[in-house]
Amino acid sequence: MNSPTRAAIVTGANHGIGAATAVALAEAGMRVLVTYLRLDDEPDPGTPEAYRRNRAGGADAVVERIRAAGGTAIAVEADLSDVDTPARLFDTAERELGGVDVLVNNASFWLADTFKPDATDRFGRSLDRISAGTFERQFAVDARGGALMIAEFAARFVARGGDWGRIVSLTSGAGNGFPEEVSYGAAKAALVDYTLSAGAELAAHGITANAVHPPVTDTGWVNDEVREHVRANPALYRVATPEQVAAVIAYLASPAADLVTGNVIHLR
Repeated sequence: MNSPTRAAIVTGANHGIGAATAVALAEAGMRVLVTYLRLDDEPDPGTPEAYRRNRAGGADAVVERIRAAGGTAIAVEADLSDVDTPARLFDTAERELGGVDVLVNNASFWLADTFKPDATDRFGRSLDRISAGTFERQFAVDARGGALMIAEFAARFVARGGDWGRIVSLTSGAGNGFPEEVSYGAAKAALVDYTLSAGAELAAHGITANAVHPPVTDTGWVNDEVREHVRANPALYRVATPEQVAAVIAYLASPAADLVTGNVIHLR
């Protein structure tokens, strides 16, 4: 059990892995600030409507679940493409919850873009041709946003003399690229590098930093075609639940993981 004095920020926590992680950290005794950004996605024939609803929703249900179980949580709508957002989030967390000990970089501005002329991907989802716009939207949140959150966390942690901290970033794709999600994969690769650099640079301050690479996880986007693709691919093993991934993140954010840092942890 973590100390009840710990405070955590989990970004992109209105649904899916982020929401499950916020609940898991609260169950471990942490006070949690959850961030979310309501997105009004266009309907897509290859994407289940449930995923659009999840991305469009707020975080009230997550906060209410944590409070109903006796935990402490607050929610803040936050656009991580705004460079002023990290300071605002940490100001709020420090005012309402205390100094932040755990940062989980989960938020993502996901989109599917490609170098190919194809209009849809192998699952029937719409594809965009890669452009300055698709690059900017993805990198602004996944790469720059995550890096600025780490920087804000580190500066405030060191300034207050913290000696126990955790950074966990969510990633996807592989080192050989991410076909049909090329900007997403590239932005996540940048976030991994920032995270591993933080692990090396901040170790002397008692901070660990790891990236978690989940398997295909059903956060609402998994359709029948995706499930069949997983079944047919021996390297993919299974479709995970958000709670299964959150359990690993909660472990990394616990005292039991003091010696686990500088890793990309691939879940199967």
